[in-house]
Amino acid sequence: MLTWQRLRDLRLAELQGAADGWAEASNRADAGRDRLSNEMANRLASTQKGEAAKAALTRLTRLDRNFEYLYTECGLVRTALNSLAYELSGPQRQVQDALEDAASLRLTVHGDGSVGYPAGGENIIDGKPLPGGRALPTSPLTLPTTPLGAGGGPPGLASQNPHHAKAQDVADRIAKAVREATEIDLRFSETLAKLKAAPGLTVDTRTWTDAAADAAAVRGMADDYLRNDIPLDKSPAERRAWWSYLTQEQREAYLAVYPDVIGNLDGIPAEVRDTANRDNLQLLIGKLEGQEGERARTQLAGLYSIDRQLRAEPEPGVPPMYLLGIGDQGTGRAIVSFGNPDTAKNVSAYVPGLGTALDEHFAENDIKRARQTAAGATFYDQSSASIVWLGYDPPQLPAEQFAENLAVTRDTHARVGAVAYNAFMEGLSATNEHQDPHLTAIGHSYGSLTVGLAAQREGGIPGADDIILLGSPGTEARTADDLGVGRDHVFVGAAENDPVTKLPDQMSVHGLKEGFELGYRNQTNPVAGVFAGAVTGAAGFAAGNAVAPESKIYYGTDPAHEEFGARRFKVDDGPPAFRSADDPTPAHSNYFDPTTDDESARNIAKIVAGRSDQITTQEYR
Repeated sequence: MLTWQRLRDLRLAELQGAADGWAEASNRADAGRDRLSNEMANRLASTQKGEAAKAALTRLTRLDRNFEYLYTECGLVRTALNSLAYELSGPQRQVQDALEDAASLRLTVHGDGSVGYPAGGENIIDGKPLPGGRALPTSPLTLPTTPLGAGGGPPGLASQNPHHAKAQDVADRIAKAVREATEIDLRFSETLAKLKAAPGLTVDTRTWTDAAADAAAVRGMADDYLRNDIPLDKSPAERRAWWSYLTQEQREAYLAVYPDVIGNLDGIPAEVRDTANRDNLQLLIGKLEGQEGERARTQLAGLYSIDRQLRAEPEPGVPPMYLLGIGDQGTGRAIVSFGNPDTAKNVSAYVPGLGTALDEHFAENDIKRARQTAAGATFYDQSSASIVWLGYDPPQLPAEQFAENLAVTRDTHARVGAVAYNAFMEGLSATNEHQDPHLTAIGHSYGSLTVGLAAQREGGIPGADDIILLGSPGTEARTADDLGVGRDHVFVGAAENDPVTKLPDQMSVHGLKEGFELGYRNQTNPVAGVFAGAVTGAAGFAAGNAVAPESKIYYGTDPAHEEFGARRFKVDDGPPAFRSADDPTPAHSNYFDPTTDDESARNIAKIVAGRSDQITTQEYR
């Protein structure tokens, strides 16, 4: 049982010393993990072939996961102990202050927490000094009381002793501190008891599910100690400065307990974000493995694919992979870079569009586009990095139904995404080590609307020098001048067989929708209603199309049209649309891939590498 004497004498430095020991264990595991992956496994994979080499790599991978788990759990124990010492320091200080006050007032603190006080004041009956007594700690549910006859005086007279109120205050302060410390001790005891692994050396998904729960528990304990100091409401430049001022011990604590926050915080250096997100990736996998439902299964497939790619041997000619963001909120978050965006002179950030979510398709295809762009850009300039940014929730309407469902497609998702994208780009500018980096914003499909709206916000896209719009349904900008980088720095790729770049304007679509509904409602027979709806819908579409400018598509001026004024670079026409149910719009997906559209991929790479003067161009529409 905790007493005020034990609280007074508690050696918090010993708790902090124990935390340092766990920190050492965590750091040793981290160093072992780095040596395994960066030296042993990579060297073995590049120099040895055959079944024996595969078996050795499998065992090294298993050992790597064990070290990763040790690093995470030991870091959590370290932070829990430091948080415990931090929280107990408050009640301990309260007891010490109360004892100092008692000594200065010549009060006596007894072992049971009561406080004795001397005679004082004057009895109104006989004029003699009122006797001393003891003040007992006040119960939280009762008013202060003094035992009847305390000090030999009649009931109630003791409270008139001027020393009584002071003694009562000291007793209550000591009791309050002991109650707080007891509650803290109980909370941390329960949390620390959970930080243990099952016997054996196997670290599997169930182990990471348990680790995810451990991390959540320690985060709850460490909010006052750590999280409240994270500058969530500051600018990326201020966050970078905050991180640079932290001690190595503080950085390790944040990475151990809040990899989800640090890894997704714009303004934190890329290598730090990558480290945090690789650890958080395992915790997310563990968390989702403990859940049921289609959403969890879908996101798990994407996370496992990203994990495999991070562990794979780097491809020749492709910069190393960095995980700059990961999360399961909304439709999922993932930010992947090929090349370090802090050290690269040329950096591009590509925003995917309609139907994109954290799933296996994103991990296999959208990440591949960033990899292809990085490979192409580094061919022209080695100091290049290319990013895919899934930092928002694109509309989840199936892409193949886009044309049929335009009426329900709005710019809401893009407007929300534009704010987040600008924050990310501001972070890239803050952490890039070059005095004048070359940043390129890339938007594909609905992602081009997101980029376009980001560019039209006050101040434009932070740091952006060039903008590339691919397969764009429009940006809501009238001309390229509205995008803030100058029309000569806005580039457009639009394949002739890409139907998304030729979507009808909203007035025509509205006429089609209203006309169909009018014709359908006026018929009692469903078949006749569909026929009538088709006729009146076609009339409504024609009426809307008749007054719409030729340059207008769904989200404003066609970026490939002469009226928009951007630089249209040459791309392949692509296969005709709607010939295959598996891939109804193949031309819409070919822009990044040198195997299907080498001209487009090379032009994108040249722009990203700062060689836009070398692109091949195409006539306006």
